[in-house]
Amino acid sequence: MTAPLYITKEKISSLLSMTECISLMETMFRDLAHGKTLQPLRSLMRLPGHSGLLGMMPAYAEDPGVIGIKIITVFHGNSAAGYPSHQGVVMLFDGRHGQPLMLFDAEEITAIRTAAASAVATRLLAKEDAAHLAILGTGEQAERHIEAIGLVRNIKRISLWGRNTAHAEALLNKMARRYDIPIRLYDTAQAAVATADIICTVTASPQPILSGEWISSGAHLNVVGACTPNTREVDTTAITRSLLFTDRYESLFNEAGEFLIPKKEGVITETDVKGEIGEVLIGTKKGRTSPCEITLFKSLGIAAEDLYAAWHIYKTLTPQ
Repeated sequence: MTAPLYITKEKISSLLSMTECISLMETMFRDLAHGKTLQPLRSLMRLPGHSGLLGMMPAYAEDPGVIGIKIITVFHGNSAAGYPSHQGVVMLFDGRHGQPLMLFDAEEITAIRTAAASAVATRLLAKEDAAHLAILGTGEQAERHIEAIGLVRNIKRISLWGRNTAHAEALLNKMARRYDIPIRLYDTAQAAVATADIICTVTASPQPILSGEWISSGAHLNVVGACTPNTREVDTTAITRSLLFTDRYESLFNEAGEFLIPKKEGVITETDVKGEIGEVLIGTKKGRTSPCEITLFKSLGIAAEDLYAAWHIYKTLTPQ
């Protein structure tokens, strides 16, 4: 039977579990650190007179020898119209002769791999006994991060906060049905993160929703939502109080408002970044060295993550 050319969101969900994707992301980060992938910066085309943009994100993996590109639109105002904020496709090509192999729904791959990458960082950087998870945000990534973080740490308590009360209450009710652990909704982000061991910011906010003054000693942060130079979810104090890690230096230094804004303020430079997650994995850079340290993973999301997820699905559908 010939494999389908286009893989839908529903099919991807059935073929790429969060557990599998966490393992894939660990492999990807290791390969990235060993120089086995090509990962150029994404290219963004902003629409004139509009907040939307088109992003083009290519990558190449030496082993298994595949090329990929994710083409995605980002329209943060879409929720009111009933559409996802991120939509697009992932295209997979053979790396030896260049022939197209398969096309994938980008929304589902992005949703799974983003949370899986945060889980890898959490496994590496959070305290072993971290048990209180705080989620700031109420969308797709809020759900996925609850799932992913629960696979790498024994979470015993979840705190939720969102700017939209109705969305936050809907998330609370949905998660309470799914997980047999205490989950509480808070009126403020400050209250939600108080005493939290792991904090995930997964909002579309262009301005900080988390102050570094609110973060408890020993916490680990996954900062996921913002991905442009002029937007950020956490303030300068959060950055200066933390050991800063990222998925890719080049992305951080060119695209992350969490880094670029404090740099412009003169309080941080490239030398203050502790390392890429892949470097921590292979042991060339240190991660957490003390239970009192605050660690922060700034996730930009790179095309190699999509490529490894797509290749896994392709292999499953076209066994050799």
